[in-house]
Amino acid sequence: MKNRNIKARTHLINRNGCVARDLALPQGERRENILYGSLSDEQRRLRVKDRATLRAGWWRATGGVAPQSQNAVAMLFRRALPAASHRSAHPVPIYEMGSKTLGQSAADLFIRTIIRHRFRLFVLAQVCLAFSVATPTTSNGGQALSDNATAESDMTIPVDGRWSPTGNLHTGRVIHTATLLPSGLVLVAGGINSASVESRSAELYDPATGTWTATGSLNEGRFYYPATLLPNGKVLVEGGDSISGERASAELYDPATGTWTLTGSLNIARQLHSATLLPDGRVLVAGGFSNGFIIGSVELYDPATGTWTFGNSLSIERFTFTATLLSNGKVLVAGGFGGIGTLASSELYDPTTGTWAATGNLNTPRVTSAAVMLRNGRVLVTGGLNSDGITPSAEVYNPNSGTWATTGSLNTERYAHTATLLRNGTVLVAGGLDSHGISSSAELFDPVSRSWIATANLSTARYQQTATLLPNGAVLVAGGHNSDFTVTRSAELFKQR
Repeated sequence: MKNRNIKARTHLINRNGCVARDLALPQGERRENILYGSLSDEQRRLRVKDRATLRAGWWRATGGVAPQSQNAVAMLFRRALPAASHRSAHPVPIYEMGSKTLGQSAADLFIRTIIRHRFRLFVLAQVCLAFSVATPTTSNGGQALSDNATAESDMTIPVDGRWSPTGNLHTGRVIHTATLLPSGLVLVAGGINSASVESRSAELYDPATGTWTATGSLNEGRFYYPATLLPNGKVLVEGGDSISGERASAELYDPATGTWTLTGSLNIARQLHSATLLPDGRVLVAGGFSNGFIIGSVELYDPATGTWTFGNSLSIERFTFTATLLSNGKVLVAGGFGGIGTLASSELYDPTTGTWAATGNLNTPRVTSAAVMLRNGRVLVTGGLNSDGITPSAEVYNPNSGTWATTGSLNTERYAHTATLLRNGTVLVAGGLDSHGISSSAELFDPVSRSWIATANLSTARYQQTATLLPNGAVLVAGGHNSDFTVTRSAELFKQR
């Protein structure tokens, strides 16, 4: 029987909206090889020269939606990856198909191709939004948590929330950061702007007036970076990406003066990493992507000296994972993308010993998921992308047992979404990309019934946006890509009645 061809309209869309080529590949084609980061001289001669254009685009398979295992085709450009002194002694595989057919492996190839060519793609979505920082509930960082603990058991869950527009951002932006300041204002900074370049601008949202005011600009524009509120009220940003490559610089925002000042630079430039405020006031930076390699290196920032020092590396190199400060002071890292593909592994960082230890694996490997710590001290992880496509699954990590347990699935599968813990203990998930494209849907997780309840849709469908819980209990959603894949200035508020 003749091989049938999959005719997938595979778009390379650059920042000007230009569409590149179609590609037809045999459905039954198999690959047995493993391609590593070290390439031959011939492959080096064939490297793609127009790096800026490639970095600017993203892949969209049939219909312009997220990659699905049977309809996405990955275009494999050959490109040399530069050597790096911090690379693992064992090469990290860029892609690995084994004996899978192209159709079965398309989603993994999709992501690995992104890594090889450093595209700014929606599959590498909102690393910063996935990072959850929680304050320990006792002086020693511990929290009594029984195996059946449900601190929310007496809650009444209102589901009739509504979204309402608020003031527009001065600068449309995506893959930026948003930080709630002690004053109640929200600092939004960086990202990619509507001109498709990294932004230096920053602005403040005032919940009392629903308006944005410009504040001091970053010294260096950046995107795919985290922002951390320090105990002294300043905001630390470090690393990230730009058109010219990964950043090593770090800077501090002072709300008192409205200005950014440079502080000590990272030892290793990186993007798509995590940054977690530790109980002792230091900031733990882990993993990421640097100079063509997935990295596992760790650095610690000391606000007292403004310097970075190396810590013990992650057990597994990864990027676009979730990192959550637990009530016991440890940091839980889960999922993400590594050399072998989408990861299910998790590990714990103990700041008292400075070491990492393996903990229970996720039931579902996932990348570009979102994590939030519940009021009972457990961690909820939702959605994401893996080799099977977009997952609607959700699971909860129990720090006492060190295990993950599946909970009710999302009503809508999604990735590149936001997840926000509300004051009543429920979790609001909104937006992202689903199997139909950019989503406007939102839903609430009830930790008592462990189920999801649909709530009102966003006024504007969006992904790679930020979501910030305000002191008044409302959630501010700002920026992102909207339904026509353009960067939006719009912002809106979610309120429960």
